Amino acid sequence: MSTSAPYRFDRRHTDDLMTFLAAAPSPYHAVAVAAERLEKAGFRQVWETDVWDASAGGKYVIRGGALIAWHVPEGADPHTPFRILGAHTDSPNLRVKPRPDAGAHGWRQIAVEIYGGPLLNSWLDRDLGLAGRLTLRDGSHRLVNIDRPLLRVPQLAIHLDRTVTSEGLKLDKQRHMQPIWGLGEVHEGDLIHFLEEETGIGHGEVAGWDLMTHSIEPPAYLGRDRELLAGPRLDNLLSVHAATAALTAASATPDLPYIPVLAAFDHEENGSQADTGADGPLLGSVLERSVFARGGAYEDRARAFAATVCLSSDVGHAVHPNYAERHDPTHHPRPNGGPILKVNVNQRYATDGSGQAVFAAACERAGVPWQSFVSNNSMPCGTTIGPITAARHGIRTVDIGVACLSMHSARELCGADDPYLLANALTAFLHG
Repeated sequence: MSTSAPYRFDRRHTDDLMTFLAAAPSPYHAVAVAAERLEKAGFRQVWETDVWDASAGGKYVIRGGALIAWHVPEGADPHTPFRILGAHTDSPNLRVKPRPDAGAHGWRQIAVEIYGGPLLNSWLDRDLGLAGRLTLRDGSHRLVNIDRPLLRVPQLAIHLDRTVTSEGLKLDKQRHMQPIWGLGEVHEGDLIHFLEEETGIGHGEVAGWDLMTHSIEPPAYLGRDRELLAGPRLDNLLSVHAATAALTAASATPDLPYIPVLAAFDHEENGSQADTGADGPLLGSVLERSVFARGGAYEDRARAFAATVCLSSDVGHAVHPNYAERHDPTHHPRPNGGPILKVNVNQRYATDGSGQAVFAAACERAGVPWQSFVSNNSMPCGTTIGPITAARHGIRTVDIGVACLSMHSARELCGADDPYLLANALTAFLHG
């Protein structure tokens, strides 16, 4: 079902999304870029170790690769409910191990571990950069982004594996996915010493790292009429970008009946069980402290949570023209058809009928068409942060997103209109 109201596509939003994707090769970069945009909109960072005050305005907390931001309107009561936009900052990729320097037979390699559930073949024969966070001996952090051809996972030539054409490509995660980065003898400490030189950090100052590969190919419009967007990390930086835009727009609106919130979590791709994940305490702690800072008690917290709604935004599956039988026969989300409402009665998604009504009303106010998604009954259904948020905090949650192809590939594909349509729907939702 969709609205019939007209909409006007603004290519500037998707242009800006492409800039965001290129600047955010890791969750740590994603929250840094989002925080910079929030700062320009008047938000200020607060620290979890400080005492929080009751002042109105925009605030945000960063913990690792997660960010929680909220805007308290003037005159908000302690029991004023929240309107939450949920998303996640991480994407499947190859992550550097604690002892990264490896190699054999004259090749220098980097030891990596598989993060999340990537389509491994999409990382083959692709020029890769390296990005993430370095932890220094004094406990401070430094972001690093080597955004040039540095690594490559070479595929075995067909002449040495004739079965690949008849039996398909079979990859062993340990033996076949270790990227090369040069020739010569392997020396322990080479990679970190290289990164210290690249970032101007003193030799021996790096004490820990959270590093990951990324495709250096920039996002691009695709197709005869440029109506598609191809790029890395659409799952789920597309939602983080849209939610950041929606929150900054809402913060400029006086007399909001709700407190708008952005919850961008890390580690969704491996189950959300982390102190920066949706299954951790971060969101609940921030919301409760906001209530208590405004003079509220547990009763106010309970009242606020009972009237709160969360839109959990993550990408979903567009109908695949080469594999249409894998989809539900009556639900075929299409690119540029507007955001999708994700439903699963077994609670892999948190949407119910009342949540659908909230989402439909927001789309109607924004003049945005929308679509429904359910899985084929014979196929297992994926999940996201929605059910976790609903169960952990007792908050009514609705799972939505944008339809895409090549999910979990190093490079994904969606409609070029859909990011803009999603952002408009999220903005309307925050305005109530």
